[in-house]
Amino acid sequence: MEDVLDLYAEPYDPERPVVCFDETSTQLLADIREPLPAKPGRPRREDYEYRREGTRNLFLTCEPKGWRHVAITQQRTMQDFAHQMQWLVDDAYPDAPVVRLVLDNLNTHRMASLYETFPAAQARRIAKRLEFHHMPKHGSWLNPVLSLSKGWPRLSSAYWLVPASRAATPTGTPCTKTSVLMKRNATLPEQRSTGASPPRTPEPNSAVSILTLHL
Repeated sequence: MEDVLDLYAEPYDPERPVVCFDETSTQLLADIREPLPAKPGRPRREDYEYRREGTRNLFLTCEPKGWRHVAITQQRTMQDFAHQMQWLVDDAYPDAPVVRLVLDNLNTHRMASLYETFPAAQARRIAKRLEFHHMPKHGSWLNPVLSLSKGWPRLSSAYWLVPASRAATPTGTPCTKTSVLMKRNATLPEQRSTGASPPRTPEPNSAVSILTLHL
């Protein structure tokens, strides 16, 4: 606990940024009946029945003094975790010598995940730029990224999975991924940012459908 608290107390260092990481899952729901749109004096109405569309894993990354990032994957395997770490050092912080990561003790949150996913030389290159700071057991309250995850139950009921043929990127170009998480009754994925300039969106591996939300 003291290790993590000391980390948070340090002044911001762009050469050694502190990033918090966690993951959660959400259920995807679809309407069985088309919702009735809002009218003057009457709010939008939705039927209580819904159709389950499976679940997705959410990788949550947060720099407490900067940006927040959400990656949506089908699973949370060692390989999925390793790809998030590769994105963190290669795309989010390409110029930082070391990224200090606060995360829990989940069995996939290990350097071994890198070696299970990438060739040894590449895994070693990524590992040398990561510094893991695991939270103590029963100490999840030490991770501020959890405050972001608490809002996802509301988000999951407002978003659903749609085929790529119906989706588009924020620039309006067709989405080439197999599916994306889309806001209901929207034509483009929602994308906002605050604080520092957010990092680039990672490229998904073949098993992943991904959307980045900068909130």
